[in-house]
Amino acid sequence: MSLFTGSGVAIVTPFKENEVDYEAFRRLIEWHIKEKTDAIIVFGTTGESATLSVEEKKKIVEFAVKTANKKTQIIAGTGTNDTKVSIELSIYAEKVGADGLLLITPYYNKPTQRGLYAHFKAISEYVNIPIILYNVPSRTGVNLLPETVLELSKISQIKAIKEASADISQIAKVIELVPKNFIVYSGNDDQTLPILALGGKGVISVTANITPRLIHDQVIGYLNGEENSVKSFLKTRELHQVMFIESNPVPAKTALNLMGLIEKDVRLPLVQLEDKNLETLKQVLTKYQLIGVKK
Repeated sequence: MSLFTGSGVAIVTPFKENEVDYEAFRRLIEWHIKEKTDAIIVFGTTGESATLSVEEKKKIVEFAVKTANKKTQIIAGTGTNDTKVSIELSIYAEKVGADGLLLITPYYNKPTQRGLYAHFKAISEYVNIPIILYNVPSRTGVNLLPETVLELSKISQIKAIKEASADISQIAKVIELVPKNFIVYSGNDDQTLPILALGGKGVISVTANITPRLIHDQVIGYLNGEENSVKSFLKTRELHQVMFIESNPVPAKTALNLMGLIEKDVRLPLVQLEDKNLETLKQVLTKYQLIGVKK
């Protein structure tokens, strides 16, 4: 089984009165399929994985697989800071039909590079579907170094990495070291263009929550050599920026609420946008014709 090329959305988990809103989730999945999203990543950071229980995660991935019905790939963010729990979630995701796994580096524990290798290798021994490593030091407190990625790329199930280190030199070194068939995805929307230029094959995107067709078209357009794709990337700078005006996924959920797609509920310790940031978000969404336009 091969992983996607193009735009994968790190999809939000809709809540209503602090419970998962499966009706809204179904609508989002169907919308992403219609808008050509190449993969849907469930309960990643943007999906508020930190406040979802193991049972909720199991139900979410099963629901997503059934709803997508093979019309797009479903990738489950089964990585945690507990190897045993990560294995349990990964086995379950494969069992119910997930197309791949996204495994974040263990957070808070601060394992060494040897510990990181051992963690990912242990999980890989229990599954047969593709694994995407996820490096985001700003969230986890640990950086997965290029030399470790190279060693992990030799494990048959480990096929890709979502790179959100924000260090272009490090990402370039990863691409230089790994085999040609090992996929590098941008983990930061505002770095997708340079990562594609270095040889990356796509993005796992927050902004795609609100503009799925645009992000898909940008990535596929660039990979196909379309002249206008670079201009399109440059024009979306403000949109990417406002998605992180406060902690992710609060801006994305608020935007989707303003667009009439979901409730804006988040789970504590996340809270709603401050008023001044809400106004900024509304201004940017209006500028990009995502709200305030007659349809």
